[in-house]
Amino acid sequence: MKKRITIQGVEGCFHDAAAREYFAGEAVDTVPCDTFHDMFDMLSADASMYGIMAIENTIAGSLLQNHELLRLSNLQIVGEYKMRISHVLCALPGQQLEQLTEVNSHPMALMQCEQYLRRHPNLKMIEKYDTAGSAQEIARDKLSGHAAVCGEYAANLYGLEILERGIETNKRNFTRFLIMADPLLAQESKQGQTIDKSSIVFTLPHTQGALSKVLTIFSFYDINLSKIQSMPIIGREWEYRFYVDLTFDNYVRYRQSIEAARPLTNDFKILGEYAQCRDEIDE
Repeated sequence: MKKRITIQGVEGCFHDAAAREYFAGEAVDTVPCDTFHDMFDMLSADASMYGIMAIENTIAGSLLQNHELLRLSNLQIVGEYKMRISHVLCALPGQQLEQLTEVNSHPMALMQCEQYLRRHPNLKMIEKYDTAGSAQEIARDKLSGHAAVCGEYAANLYGLEILERGIETNKRNFTRFLIMADPLLAQESKQGQTIDKSSIVFTLPHTQGALSKVLTIFSFYDINLSKIQSMPIIGREWEYRFYVDLTFDNYVRYRQSIEAARPLTNDFKILGEYAQCRDEIDE
């Protein structure tokens, strides 16, 4: 039976590619959604589906709204995937670079390829909703003179000709994706995994040294903080919500650290316990 995975974007987008790479070797169907809000609505309505969501990028930073969507849901993180984001310039088959007058893509992708595109002043940069959607539109409407900046997977999917590969300015451009599921499906999917990472969220009392005390506990138990992200709490001036990623070698000591830190916090929630991804980012 195929796994059904919700993605934000059209078929061929980086979320689609990441989902297929994470579940490599398994039969999957990706279900496109226009927005991340739509994706969470779909997941809440169908507990048999997985979701994949970008959470941070090495250039653009954290996607703060996605942290909040996850916190407010009942979903759990069951895994992560780190993927190198590499862009291609593609157009209808037979088109030459000098024949093109317009390049379409998501504004973030255009920004990431700005140095390359500025070397081709004949290409007017036009912002679109999605990288893969730009490729899809060119192929569907047979837009002569138009190019798209997208992933190689999208270019091949829509039958476009790749004119240039690796046009992004920064070659160390990675996005980290989270794989999410309903708690029952999450428990089932993690069987056999080595759990060595956790994502938690909490608030702190507005008292001196509150954060330091929590961090000291994790240090005592040899728990590594791979990421800490603070967000202001709306309506509570100068108070913050903390999203923390923990990595560990000993699951028992990790659980002991959680029980020791929990009484010092408010609104404590474990967003997921899962196996950390090392492969792609370390290449």
